[in-house]
Amino acid sequence: MEWTDRHCRFFHRLLTRRALLYTEMVTTGAVIHGDRVRLLGFDPAEQPVALQLGGSDPGALAQSARIAQDFGYSEINLNVGCPSDRVQEGRFGACLMAEPALVGDCVAAMRAAVALPITVKCRIGIDDQDPEEALEALTHNVKHAGAHALIVHARKAWLQGLSPRENRDIPPLDYDRVFRLKRQHPELEIILNGGIKTLEACHEHLQTFDGVMLGREAYHNPWLMSQWDALFFGVPHHELDRAAIEQQMVDYMERVGLKGEPWSRVVRHMLGLRNGLPGARRWRQVWSDHKLKTEPAREVARIARSESVAA
Repeated sequence: MEWTDRHCRFFHRLLTRRALLYTEMVTTGAVIHGDRVRLLGFDPAEQPVALQLGGSDPGALAQSARIAQDFGYSEINLNVGCPSDRVQEGRFGACLMAEPALVGDCVAAMRAAVALPITVKCRIGIDDQDPEEALEALTHNVKHAGAHALIVHARKAWLQGLSPRENRDIPPLDYDRVFRLKRQHPELEIILNGGIKTLEACHEHLQTFDGVMLGREAYHNPWLMSQWDALFFGVPHHELDRAAIEQQMVDYMERVGLKGEPWSRVVRHMLGLRNGLPGARRWRQVWSDHKLKTEPAREVARIARSESVAA
């Protein structure tokens, strides 16, 4: 949440044309009662895009799915993996691992409401649950409800005792548990998530699983995505240029500015573009300089390029 917004997705789409992008998690209450254009609107260039929903009421999820279908999304994803306190209070996210039958009802309601693929993102279990039993129970229910895929973050979520940040790293990864799940349900699309950081790891996991999902690594090291289309989708390779990507983002910032949105809300998502290159730190500093936020994006880009070369 507050990471993969529409500006982030526009940037990522410049790096990979084929990978499926996901929205921030949006609650059913926000979809039904909130500012839909602001929450759900996206640039057609971002497609394919999946809407990630948070909720536990089958009727509200079905209604939200219909709204999302009308907006043109490519997939609806139900989040049963987020461990934040706010999520628990709202009875959605990882706490639903304890209610697999309800998750199945939610999937069935959305399947009946729309023609889009319905997927579920989950953990291998929560708190004191046995991952063998918990993940199998969830899988059984969502599969029979008609889910198209299960995206498994291969860690437990400890809702009692760990913060959301700690839940991203402290519980150990258990890829073997997800492997056993795929072996037990070969007909179900299983996508692996959690701790995947390199192209080599992606390739290795794709020998076993139907897909891989990257979150933090894709955000902080976005240039990794520039090779995905050629390596994983069979698209003829053409060399991308970081300077050209930056210029496309500047053009986008100017278009966003004409709608009254400051370019500073966009640029934070591309600060990892030059990671690993000489002068990258100075480039990031210029784009992050509060004193320059009143300057046109094109001028800040000029300064950033000049000073990063000098550095």
